[in-house]
Amino acid sequence: MVETRNVPGWEYCPVPVCHGGDPRALTFCCHPGYLLTFSNICQRDNMLNTVGLSQKEFVEVKNKFSKDVGWDNEKVCFGSLSYCCLRKNGCPSWRDIVLRELYGPDFKKAFREYMLRKRVLAVKLLEKGKNKDLFKEYIDKEREELKKLGREDILYLLERSY
Repeated sequence: MVETRNVPGWEYCPVPVCHGGDPRALTFCCHPGYLLTFSNICQRDNMLNTVGLSQKEFVEVKNKFSKDVGWDNEKVCFGSLSYCCLRKNGCPSWRDIVLRELYGPDFKKAFREYMLRKRVLAVKLLEKGKNKDLFKEYIDKEREELKKLGREDILYLLERSY
């Protein structure tokens, strides 16, 4: 059974891949090539293989998306919010501070804005994979839910190619 949790901006959000998340959880995976705190349980590369994405393609999608949404920031791990994980009890580093800088002082609202974009990034990663047909259900469901919001900024990101 796939593990999910409800967070602002993403109902049935997958937990990180290293904790049993489905392929959408690649949106929370770290940048390849760095030493990881949880390297003994990291499942990023296995999930990349399942989705049909190389590490290079994964980094390209995350980096392009990060530039489009203004997420490049040296205060956060790997220099971009696109590589931030989904820690259950909040980020012990700078993520939450950077989110407030980007989206305002109300943390719940800022986190919701962040998660909406992480959700779009999840779709983009799955769509870029060579095995996207295996994950059509996830892609279609997320696209449908995001479109229902009717937000031009989110729709714009959803229609961009990465």
